[in-house]
Amino acid sequence: MPRFTGSPGCWPGGEDPEYIARRMTRMAVEDIGLADPDALKICDAAWAAYLKLGSPEGELALANALIYLATAPKSNAAYVAYKAARRAAEETGSLMPPKHILNAPTKLMKNEGYGSGYAYDHDTAEGFSGQNYFPDDMKRQTFYAPVERGFEREIKKRLEYWDKLRKAAP
Repeated sequence: MPRFTGSPGCWPGGEDPEYIARRMTRMAVEDIGLADPDALKICDAAWAAYLKLGSPEGELALANALIYLATAPKSNAAYVAYKAARRAAEETGSLMPPKHILNAPTKLMKNEGYGSGYAYDHDTAEGFSGQNYFPDDMKRQTFYAPVERGFEREIKKRLEYWDKLRKAAP
């Protein structure tokens, strides 16, 4: 997208509106997260509008996004999950995925068990096989714990449903 090259505007306090847009976008993904996934889209659109319009017209788009962020449900559960998953990856190193989810393009790989026992989610009645995709040398873990706010409430219901299916599977 072309960058607005006119004279930069400043918000009260002297901050560059593009810096404000960057911080708002960070707030959308870190502090609001999946409690309101639209927050990121709104920030991105406001930032793009500012770049197209410049100051002072584009600042209204940023103001609208700022009000949206201030009134959105908040959750940092995705951010916490991301950090926990990174920590687990650092601790376990580069482990092989389980053989049942790997393709077997050669006869040798097929004989070694690659792809054996793979269940295609779409072939199940629920659209969910419940298979474990963690490496064999890594215990199944839960990194993401959604909160009871905003859209994460719906995500939590899905995760609980899939957990129930997984526990009922043979």
